[in-house]
Amino acid sequence: MKRALAPTALALAALLCAALAGCSSTSEDAAGGSAALPPATGAQQLSGVCPATVSIQQDWEPEAEHSAVYQLIGPGYTVDADRKRVSGPLVIGGHDTGVKVEVRAGGAAIGFTSIAAQMYIDKSITLGAVSTDGAINSSANQPVTAVVAPLVKSPQMLMWDPASHPDWNTVADIGASGATVVVAKANYYSPLLVAKGLLKQSQLDSGYTGAPARFVTSPTIAQQGFATAEPYIYQHEVSAWAKPVKYQLLADVGYSIYPEPLAVRSAELPAMSECLKRLVPIVQRAQIDYLANPGQTNKLITDAVSQYNDGWTYSEGVANYAATTMKQLGIVANDTSGPLGGMDMSRVQSTIDTFAPILASGGTTLRPGLKAADIATNQFVDPSIKLGEGS
Repeated sequence: MKRALAPTALALAALLCAALAGCSSTSEDAAGGSAALPPATGAQQLSGVCPATVSIQQDWEPEAEHSAVYQLIGPGYTVDADRKRVSGPLVIGGHDTGVKVEVRAGGAAIGFTSIAAQMYIDKSITLGAVSTDGAINSSANQPVTAVVAPLVKSPQMLMWDPASHPDWNTVADIGASGATVVVAKANYYSPLLVAKGLLKQSQLDSGYTGAPARFVTSPTIAQQGFATAEPYIYQHEVSAWAKPVKYQLLADVGYSIYPEPLAVRSAELPAMSECLKRLVPIVQRAQIDYLANPGQTNKLITDAVSQYNDGWTYSEGVANYAATTMKQLGIVANDTSGPLGGMDMSRVQSTIDTFAPILASGGTTLRPGLKAADIATNQFVDPSIKLGEGS
């Protein structure tokens, strides 16, 4: 999920940690030690079936929303602070699958290149996190096919100060008020909200940087954010604010994308099939394992952030809040198609029908006659893997 860099009071701690850690290190404590793990067996053994290193390109800095793939990284992982990558044995349920996994940061680490484009620039990438709207956008020249969706709902939101606007409860209320809405310059949801009549084009201010100063000094505005991060950050880590915010998820007003499903280059789907039959269910289980016990993976994520030392800050407090919030809000949940990680193809098609005209009107060339099967498939998803009521 692309964001803007947001320096906070945590930056000093990150700088100190990075200075002590150096540019690249093996982090045994955060990963639980580097002792040899028992090998996985059966369908969870990936050696000889998948690439020796499964490289996963994320679209932003390490954060809990990427937990399914960071959960795969086993003990003795290595942080490459120069190239912004974390690698280690690919592990599920305490067993070594026989291959390595490498999770790469997006955003500044790849010059803010779209993930679909990066996948075609760098063919060593096995899987990339490409949201449904991004896959539609790249369908003509850089086609990708999503194979598993660890998140079922986008955490993207618009937030506001409840003291300044006690009468606001929805995005529609913001639109009716005529208040300024501060968003990032490049996003897919603003045209959607305008097209649906929820916001006016004249309300949009594309000056969002991620820094809290604008919101703190102008509390009458509305602002983009993530329900998994900013509510905690503004209340607990932005001392100049230190109180709750209110918000509505854009998923609740028509932003129907699957956020960051893992995708392959479409032409490579047949060649990757044997690997994906084994790997996709492992990713499904990893997301469930994370929700059951997020602490260790959150430590790994925050360790990587501190060692990268690139202006992005992310505390364990935020990560733990995100883990709880993703479950509470149904951001991680069983899909309407049945399993966790599945994709409802009617929903994918509806998203295409919504976004294709918007993107085309903005000058994007799309694949003619684009259909859900062109950008997503459930053929590798294990329908039996579901998040239980007590999970």
